Amino acid sequence: MLLPLDNPNDGPAVAIDFETANELRTSACSIGVAWIDKGRVTATEEHLIRPREMRFNPFNSAIHGIRADDVADAPEFPAVWARLRARMDGRLILAHNASFDLSVLRHTLTDYGLDWPDCSYLCTVVLARRAWPTLTAHKLNHLADFLGIALTHHQAGSDAEACGRIALAAARELGLGGLSEIAKATGITFGRLTAGGYSPCKGGKAPRRPRVVA
Repeated sequence: MLLPLDNPNDGPAVAIDFETANELRTSACSIGVAWIDKGRVTATEEHLIRPREMRFNPFNSAIHGIRADDVADAPEFPAVWARLRARMDGRLILAHNASFDLSVLRHTLTDYGLDWPDCSYLCTVVLARRAWPTLTAHKLNHLADFLGIALTHHQAGSDAEACGRIALAAARELGLGGLSEIAKATGITFGRLTAGGYSPCKGGKAPRRPRVVA
């Protein structure tokens, strides 16, 4: 079992994961959220979302198992977002393949005329490549298997929790005291989301490993 960092000085974070009904970034049908405080995943949530357009692509449903009937009585995104937005303030957002999840967030907020939050975000794929550069794959399920993290893949809550635990494990692998030390230690540039636009998370430099002297 992976031990948490358990660092009372580490900043708060939140891992998110979206599942979509079809190819459109505005078709979120589920969001998973894992709250991270003081180096621990403290709680996980999953919320079904009724997309504005109830068009479920069979390909998407085959991946995550959600169909139109499952979300017929679910709230639309603004109601779900209202339950999460204030609690996300001041937190670093984590997402595995953040370019997808942050794109869903941006496009859905815009589609409903909602303001973008002001936050930093970190792609845990980028982080995992720095922490374990010799692994042949850095997909969520592969990393979960490698690290012994329980995962029901493409279930948004489970994916979000795995994402958070991967970030904590990567920080531990890099010898860091917490997620707040990642940028300085690795050169990874956190992405930014603001009311005026966004910038992507970038890969930075490979971590420095101690040299073994024979």
